[in-house]
Amino acid sequence: MNITTLGLDLAKSVFQAHGIDGSGKTVLVKKLHRKQMLPFFSKLAPCVIGVEACATAHHWARKGEVLAHLHRSGVKHETEERAS
Repeated sequence: MNITTLGLDLAKSVFQAHGIDGSGKTVLVKKLHRKQMLPFFSKLAPCVIGVEACATAHHWARKGEVLAHLHRSGVKHETEERAS
C-alpha cells in the first residue's frame, strides 16, 4: 500500500482517514480513535495529508509534521495567498 495523499476528517473522538495512491485509486479507508492517531501516522510513510479547517486542525498538523508528513489545510495561509 503506497499512500501518496491522505484525507482526514477530524472529530472529537473518532476520525475518518481516506488514502489514495499516485494514480488516485483508493487504498485506505479507516476509522481511527483519538488514541490510535499517533501510532497510525508514525507507521505511515511520509505523504501529503489534507485536513478540514477547524479548531483542532493545527494541533494535528503539528503532530503530523513531527512525523515528517506534509500538511495541507482547507484554509490558505497568508504566505500561500501572496505567492498565488
